[in-house]
Amino acid sequence: MTISGNNRLTIGLLDLLELVLPTDCAGCRTGHSQLCPACRATLSTPPAGPAGPLPPPPGLPPLHAAMPYADPVRQLLLAHKERGALRLAGPLGLALAAAVRSALGPAPPGPVLLVPMPSTRQAVRSRGHDPMLRLTRAAARELGRHGRPATVAPVLRHRRTVADQSGLSASERHDNLRGALRVPARSAARLAARARGRPLILVDDLVTTGASLAEAARALHAVGCPPLAAATVAATGRRRRAPTAGLSPGS
Repeated sequence: MTISGNNRLTIGLLDLLELVLPTDCAGCRTGHSQLCPACRATLSTPPAGPAGPLPPPPGLPPLHAAMPYADPVRQLLLAHKERGALRLAGPLGLALAAAVRSALGPAPPGPVLLVPMPSTRQAVRSRGHDPMLRLTRAAARELGRHGRPATVAPVLRHRRTVADQSGLSASERHDNLRGALRVPARSAARLAARARGRPLILVDDLVTTGASLAEAARALHAVGCPPLAAATVAATGRRRRAPTAGLSPGS
C-alpha cells in the first residue's frame, strides 16, 4: 500500500516532534524519553511462547506471542498504533521478531515470509501510516540481523467492511469476520512463488479471540499458501471455556 505525500509529511513531522520535545515514557509514563530503559528491556527480552485462546477458533494456526497484553506493553502498542509514536516500531518489532522465532520452532535455518494483518484504507488515512506493516518491517530487519532473512508480503486485503468487534463474543467475532479477507488474484501467484520452500508466518500486534487471524489464515489457505504459524507482539490471557452444566470435562 502506498502512502500519500501528505501522509509522508505527517510522519516526518511526528518523527521530528518526538526527537525535539521532551515526553514521558509511553509505557509507564515516567522519565523523559518515549521509551524508558525498563520498558525497553521488557521488549528486548520477552518470554515468547505459545499463546492464544483455549480452545482456539477453527482455522487458527499455531500461535506464539512475545508477552501478555498488559501494561506497559498495552500502552506501548496503543501509543504506536493510535497516537503516532512511530519510533516505537523498532522496539516493538524486536518483540515481534522474538515471537516469530518462537513460532518457527525447529524449522531449519533459512528465509522466512512474514504476512501482516491488513489495515483498512480508512485506518491508514486517519493514522497517517500502517502500524502493522511498520511493525512487520521492523521485525524483518531484526530477524535479518540475527541470520534469519525475512521478506514482508502485505498481500491480504479487506473484501468487505465488518462490524465493530468490541462487545462481540468470540463466536460473534468469528461470524462477523468470516469471508472478510482475501488475497487478490494478481498477488496470489507472486505469493506462491515467494513462499515456495519458505515458512510463512502470519503476524499481528495483538490476539484476543483469534478470530481475525483465523480468517486471515483461511484467506491464505484459499490461494494455496497456508501459514505455518502465527506470531503476535502480545496476547490476552489464555482461557478455557467451562464445561457445559451436567457434562463431565471429558464429555
